[in-house]
Parts: sequence; structure tokens; C-alpha cells
Amino acid sequence: MTVLLLIGAAVAGGGLTGRLQLGGTEDPAAESSHAATVLNEKFPASQPNLVLLVTGPRGDEAATAERGTRLARRLSGEQGITGVLSYWQTKDPSLRSKDGAYDLVVAHIKGNETQAGKVYDRIKDRYRGSRDGLDVKLGGTVAVRNEAQRQTADDLVKSEMIALPIVLVILLLAFGSVVSALLPFAIGLIAILGTGAVLVGITHVTDVSIFAQNLTTALGFGLAIDYALLIVRRFREELVKRPEPARALAAVMHSAGRTVLFSASVVAVSLAAMLVFPMYFLRSFAYAGISVVVLAALAALTVLPALLLLLGHRVNSLKLFGRRGEADQGGAERRWRTLTGWVMRRGPVVTVVVTALLVLLGLPFLRVDFGTVDDRQLGRQAEARFVHDEIREGFTKSPTGGISVLAQGTDRTAVGTYAQRLSGIGRVDRVDTSVGSYHRGRLVAPATAASAARVASGTNYLTVWPDHTVEDISAESQQMVRDVRAVDAPFPVRVGGQAAMLVDSRHVIGSLLPYALVFIVVVTMIMVFLMTGSLLLPVQAVVLNALSLTAMFGAAVWVFQEGHLSGLLGFTATGFIETSLPVLMFCLTFGLSMDYSLFLLSRIKEHYDRTGDHRESVLTGVARTGGIITAAAVILAVVMAAIGTSQIALTKMLGLGTALAVLVDATLVRCLLVPALMSVFGRSTWWAPRRLERFRIREEGPPAEDEPVTEDAGARLGGR
Repeated sequence: MTVLLLIGAAVAGGGLTGRLQLGGTEDPAAESSHAATVLNEKFPASQPNLVLLVTGPRGDEAATAERGTRLARRLSGEQGITGVLSYWQTKDPSLRSKDGAYDLVVAHIKGNETQAGKVYDRIKDRYRGSRDGLDVKLGGTVAVRNEAQRQTADDLVKSEMIALPIVLVILLLAFGSVVSALLPFAIGLIAILGTGAVLVGITHVTDVSIFAQNLTTALGFGLAIDYALLIVRRFREELVKRPEPARALAAVMHSAGRTVLFSASVVAVSLAAMLVFPMYFLRSFAYAGISVVVLAALAALTVLPALLLLLGHRVNSLKLFGRRGEADQGGAERRWRTLTGWVMRRGPVVTVVVTALLVLLGLPFLRVDFGTVDDRQLGRQAEARFVHDEIREGFTKSPTGGISVLAQGTDRTAVGTYAQRLSGIGRVDRVDTSVGSYHRGRLVAPATAASAARVASGTNYLTVWPDHTVEDISAESQQMVRDVRAVDAPFPVRVGGQAAMLVDSRHVIGSLLPYALVFIVVVTMIMVFLMTGSLLLPVQAVVLNALSLTAMFGAAVWVFQEGHLSGLLGFTATGFIETSLPVLMFCLTFGLSMDYSLFLLSRIKEHYDRTGDHRESVLTGVARTGGIITAAAVILAVVMAAIGTSQIALTKMLGLGTALAVLVDATLVRCLLVPALMSVFGRSTWWAPRRLERFRIREEGPPAEDEPVTEDAGARLGGR
């Protein structure tokens, strides 16, 4: 049955990439989004999303003009394209490079992202390359989206080719048995294929970001392997004490199975917090993340136990190291006990030193500046990236960098008065309106025949052009949006454009982020309390998890915003971090950190319930889970680092940042901070008021590890 479902999932999810979208970083209910909708409906030519960068024969201006005009005329005849403008038609100096080497043809492809993408795919090969003696390169947001989708699909295949062999080697080293190593691999495959099919279904209902596909692969292998690693490792331990596979498996499911269930719930909660935000970029990661977590846990708790029951003692088949591997495992546990004992004897010092180090690593985040993705997320070899680099460096201004203002009024005098006020804003080059162009409060160009197109159905369309010192997306352009909105208008107005969308996105994220954080923290603390019965441990777990993320956020600013190591890692620093990305990285890595926290705490709690010896419980818990957590963290870090080899800067930051956070959590936090703090607080770690104890979820666990299994216990654990 599982095999048939997998085949069906693979078929259903086969066309996923083509159904995913690139955008989704804007709030659909924001003022700028409403403005974009009106502009697309009433003034489509005002929103160019296709740019042709044209080079003609050197020294033959007449021939270039003739052929360029012919090219623009042919483009305007394409179905689905409107608002075609060229330098040769308008003589607008902003459409010609400062050195005269390049000319621009701009146009608008109608429809939503999917419809525009189909039109672009249909026409792109007719225009790019050498055409009628002209060299043409394609840019614009549609071209950037097309190249990003293609590159993402290629990068996904590359990352899988890099990660899978390394993951398999790590599993072989961790288990020392081919059969045991392949079981987590199989669970990961189930989670990935199943999530692909789920996402295809979701795309029929709502938009899903193309970047969610990368998260599916990462979490599919990461979490599925984590859960399977925990269960398989525990099953092999139990087989030594309980040779009958059914009884060993029952003991495993009451311990490791319970941990997996709690862990999956916490990770899903962390990812579900992104559903609070209206941007489908963030919501997409919630769709993908929750799906893959649920499927990974479901496969680990149903399919994996069935496989273990069928295999029995053959789970240890095809050993690579023989008895030496078992001796190595015992030696590894002794080394973990030695390290933990050393840490616990120096608990206060270790706590202060490690905390100070993590805070220091996070300090660069205080310099964070937020922006939105643009063509620079693509590699320099991308054609669309080349086009926009040339526009940034060689043209007086970007044809897509204007701030759009929609005025609900047609009174020419009122429009002129309002435009005069707008043109007086600092760093404004000019304001184009239906009644002419304004500069520094004066009319500098009268209305033309084309100006009439700026009025439709009682709506006036104005464009506020920044001067050449202001980039499309920058702190200056965002301030200009605020300044434009602060100007008194004699009629209702809506302000749009790229910079306005960024301002609105930052506002909605800032206003909703506290709710998302409270949701994550409260639910996580409740889950940890239900598992441990302690009031201190939930607080400790949340604080340490947040602390483990400081290095990731500090590195994100130091590397990706400020550009350190950009040459080595192969990306272009833009001077800002995409607004939505820190939210995604927090929700994702917080959940993953809690995953490892529960692995450790559940084993410590299990031993403490049995012995009441706090110090020995910590030593045993770390010794028994240290190797598992390390292997799981290394596997997930490898998968995320492989995703970080992407040519897309956004994906690179997500992959490498998460890999760093996972490694910091598994080393500095789980190996040092957790035992150090537990030694500082001692037995008070487990304190809770008696009236709250009834809320703790208790288990009728298996007999103690050093006790024989009675027939009654076996029936209780495995018979029902």
C-alpha cells in the first residue's frame, strides 16, 4: 500500500515546479497592492514588466533606429502585450544609456504571474539574441521570475545530488549497518514525495512560492531522518534487552515514539505561525513545512514500525564494522559522559562564556536593513541580471523605479497643485501627470497627447520619479514613499510601486510579528511542560532556542547584507535583507532547535523519573542522545548547506543560515549550555506546583532498563 501511495504521490507531484510562483512578498490588502490592481486594470502601460536591452550596429544610428522601431512595432502586435514604448518612439533620455551604447524597449505583459509567465515563455525566443542586426537581451520582472524558476529547479536537482550521497554515508557511519541506514532514507523519501503531491493540491486553491520546494527537500530529509534515526537507534538498543521484536518495538514507541510526536507538534506549531502573515511567500513555507512534518512523523510512527517489526534482528544486517562498531558506540557514550561531567562541574562559567559568545555573534543583526528581492538574487551569468545591471550602472534612472500615485479626481487645477507639492519633496527629479511634468514646484513640460492616457474612469495617474542617486529599493526610496503619503491631497490617493510595497510589507510584518512570536512561545512552553512536568524547563528551552539563533541572524547581516565572503559564496550583496526572510528563518530554525531539545530532554526525563538522580539523569541523557543529535544535526546541516549552493541569493541565505543555526544549536547549546544550566539549577529544574502535575501527560512506560520484562508488561505495551 505504501509503495502504491508513493507512486501516486510521485506522479501527482511531478508538475509541481511549473505551478509555483516567484512573488508573494507583498501584503495583498495593503494600499500599494490595491494601487497595483488599479494600475494593471486601468493603466497597464504604466507598469512595465518586460524590458528589452537593445544594441545596434556601431556608428549607424539611422539603421538602429529603423530596426529598433520595427522591433517595438512587432512586439506591440503580440497577444497579451500592451504599453510598448521605445527610445526611438519617445526620445525619452531615460530609455537610452548615458554612453549611447544601449536603448530600451519597455512593455507590459498582462495577467497575473502565471499568465504573464506563459506569455513570456511563448515570445522570449522570438526576441532574444541577434534579431535583424540588433542584439537583444530580455529583462523585467517577468524575465527575472522566469530565470529564477528555471534556476531554482536546476539548483534543487544539484542540491539533491550533493546531499543524498553525503547523507547516506553519515547514516552508514552512524549505524554501521546498511539495512539500518536505509530505513531513515526511506522515511525521508516518503515525506518528500508526499509533500510534493500535497503542494500540487494547494496550488489549485492558492498561490505557493517556488522557494517552498527547497524547504520540502530540506525538511523532508532532515526531519524524517531525525525521527527515523531516533526510533531505529532506540529499537536496536531495546533488542539487546528485549530480544522479542514486538516487545522491543512496544518499548520504543512508548519512549522514542512519544518524543517524535511531541517534536513534530512543536515544529509544526513553529511553522504554522507563518500563517499569521498575509504574504503567500511566508504562508507557502507553512503549507510545505506543516505537510512535510506531519508526513515525516506519520511515516516514522506507522511505516517505520511496520518495517522494524518485519525486519526484527535483521535490522542489524550488512554490518560494516562488526563488533568494533558496537565497541565504538560504547566508547562514544563514555566520551559524551566525560564531556558533560566536565561541563556540569563548571556550570556557571560555561553558561556565562557560551552565552556571551552567542550574543557577540548576533551583534551584527543590530545593523540590519530590510529590502525586497530584485534581479540581484540571480547569478551574474543570468541574462535578466545583466540587463538590470546595465540599467543601474549606465542609465539615468530605472524605467520601473517610479512611485505611482493614483488620485480619485479629474480636476486639472487640483492635479497640478498636488503635483507641485509632490515635486518639492527632497530627491524628487520630476512628477509626470495628465497636465504635464513638474520639477521643484514648477511646470517644466506641458501635457502631450500621451498625457491623456493618464486619466481613466475618474482616476488620475501620477508618477513621482526619484533622482539618479536613489535606487529602486533603498532606504531613500522608502522614505520618499512616506514623504509622498504625508503630502496633503485635495482628493483620495493611493501610493504604489516597488518601494511602496516594501514599506507596506515591513509595516504588516512588524505589526503581526508579536502575535506570531507569542503563539510560538506559548504553545511551545505548553508542549514542553506537558512532556516534562517542569515549569523551568519550558522557559529554559525557549530562551536557549532563541539564543541559538543569534549566530544565524548575525551572520545573515555580516555576510549577505554587508557582503563579507560574497566573492567566496558567489552572490551580490544588495545592502539589505529581504523583509520576510528573517521571519521564515526564525520560525524554521526555532522549530528545528526545539526538535533537538526534546530529543535530549525526553531521555533525561525518562531516566530521572526512574531514578530520581538529577546529575546522573543529565549525564545519561546526553550520553545516550549526544551521538543521535550530532548525526541528525550534521545530516540536516548537509542538506541545508547543499541548498545553500543555489545560484539564487535568497535560497543561499536560507540554506547556509539554517545550516549554521542547526550546528550551533547541536554543539554550543545542546552539548554545553543545556547541561551547564541544568547543573546550576539542580533538582529545582523539575519543580512545578502540585496542582499543575495533573496536566502533565504521563506514560505507562516500559520497565526500567535494568529490570526484566514481565509477561504482563509485554502485554500492556504491545498487546493493545
